Amino acid sequence: MYVCLCHAVTDTQIKEAVSQGDSSLNDVKKRLGVGDQCGKCVKMATQIIQRQLDVEPNYYEVA
Repeated sequence: MYVCLCHAVTDTQIKEAVSQGDSSLNDVKKRLGVGDQCGKCVKMATQIIQRQLDVEPNYYEVA
């Protein structure tokens, strides 16, 4: 599903960005450009980021 129409960013791309280490809207914005034009996608992008972090915590295990 398209989340950011201004930059043609999908929910899958946002999830992949979180999987690659992005943990905030600012991180995803730097990588994909989400939310830097009209801003209508910010709420949905933030929700997707949070859900993905809940499923896939962004930390390294210590032996």
